[in-house]
Amino acid sequence: MHYGDERVRQIQQGRGGERFLMKSLRAMHCVGIMIAAAVLAGGMGTAWAVPKETSTEKAEHLRQQANPQLFNDWTFDKDEVGSVPKGFAMVTSGDQLGGSWKVEAQSAVPSAPNVLLGTSGCAGCNDILVAQGFQYEYPDLVVRIQQPAGHAGQVGVVFGMKDPLNYYATVVDVSQKIIQVVRVIEGKESVLGRAAIKTKPVEWHTLRVQRNTIISKDFIETFFDGSLALSVEDQALGVGQVGMLVRGDASARFDNFNAAPLYSSRPLSAPAAY
Repeated sequence: MHYGDERVRQIQQGRGGERFLMKSLRAMHCVGIMIAAAVLAGGMGTAWAVPKETSTEKAEHLRQQANPQLFNDWTFDKDEVGSVPKGFAMVTSGDQLGGSWKVEAQSAVPSAPNVLLGTSGCAGCNDILVAQGFQYEYPDLVVRIQQPAGHAGQVGVVFGMKDPLNYYATVVDVSQKIIQVVRVIEGKESVLGRAAIKTKPVEWHTLRVQRNTIISKDFIETFFDGSLALSVEDQALGVGQVGMLVRGDASARFDNFNAAPLYSSRPLSAPAAY
């Protein structure tokens, strides 16, 4: 009898263990499916059309930033009136063509005698004037802008530009007192940050954009009329061209466009282990 009772208990325990094992396997199967789905969803959300830079590419781009020719101050004062400034190319992305860029003569400007007039042709257009022959990894951009009172539309600067479908832009609508940083990848725009601004009672405003890095984080800081207006983190795009932008049936004047590399703020090697 003792032997029979003991055998019954062993059988019951064995069946209990089998049930526990089957439940565990089913649970693991469900978790596996959930993890696989999450991985696929995450991969789809971050599969950039423009490949991210490798550490080797970043190191080479950093080396190239130590170049005196990357320190530029474009005043447009020596450019021919009525023409596109020398060293720049017009680029349009959006619904249709129709924008224009030209140098015009004006006396009451930050840097006389010339300024740059940019005009966008339609509400869905992004008209860009790109500086040719220069590639910036972490640029420091400063430009003076004048947007006619009561005119809608956005003006600003572009950076990290690979082509007309892949770039960063910081744009400001002076009439609406809004500033934002956008990222365009394969023509699809994402707003990385938006903020309200306080405009000074001046005719010409100052827009400054710095893209910098701390250890493994890249961030974009935007200043308007000397005050920090917006800071965002993103590192989808790397080295690229810089330029100026008008969008949304807008018209604006630009002067004193400055571009310089912020390579000195980037660590040259990994921090020491303590």
